[in-house]
Amino acid sequence: MTGPIRLPDFIIGGAARSGTTWLYHLLDRHPGVYMAKPVRPEPKFFLMDDLFAKGIDYYSQRWFADAPAGAKLGEKSTNYLEGGRKVADRICAASPDSKLIFSLRNPVTRAFSNYLWSKMNGLENETFERALELEPERLTTTPPEWRHSPPGAYFARGLYADLLTPFFERFPKEQIMVLRFEDVTNAAGAATVAGRLHRFIGVEERIADSDQLPPINPSKNDGEIISGRAANGLAQRYAEPNQRLAAMLGDDAFLWRE
Repeated sequence: MTGPIRLPDFIIGGAARSGTTWLYHLLDRHPGVYMAKPVRPEPKFFLMDDLFAKGIDYYSQRWFADAPAGAKLGEKSTNYLEGGRKVADRICAASPDSKLIFSLRNPVTRAFSNYLWSKMNGLENETFERALELEPERLTTTPPEWRHSPPGAYFARGLYADLLTPFFERFPKEQIMVLRFEDVTNAAGAATVAGRLHRFIGVEERIADSDQLPPINPSKNDGEIISGRAANGLAQRYAEPNQRLAAMLGDDAFLWRE
């Protein structure tokens, strides 16, 4: 080890296809913030057993050794949300004062965006409805290299209340911020999110940092849209989980009724 241990003041995670990379680039614009670099590959230190086994000194030196004095330190590893109790326990033990930021998206549109991404990357050949039918079987045969982010888990990755529970069990509620992807899809909403984030992590509010920040990692859909049947079926399946999520967060916006 060379130098003092420096740990993140905040950590970004969230649902796949829900704007976590946008949050990274937004905060990376702030002069008072240092984001772990590069943006890819993500650190995933608290998720991957082989990396975690290297110890907290390794984590500090690998990702924060170049951070300027006085900066708020942050990292983004989207799949932390899916890491469950293991990830929540590890973060809490190593850095209990870290603030946690999670970005979520209407689980119906998130599932379809995930499907389009999988198709675009040669990981999916079925129709969306057939892929949903096959999901339970596929999850039992996920290859080891995809075990932390199975590309075919279109429905399961939208069960946000279940995914967030381990973090709320280990961290005070005031250390957790949960954002909606839909709130950054227009200029006014993006500026509001920027201000909230800056206040949450304790830096000067700079809402203009959200200006002209383009969509990140869009899915190519070749004109494909979700069918009404698939959308309605998913909405019904997500109704109860979304109710639990809204109750957990005290915010009916997470029912995604719009």
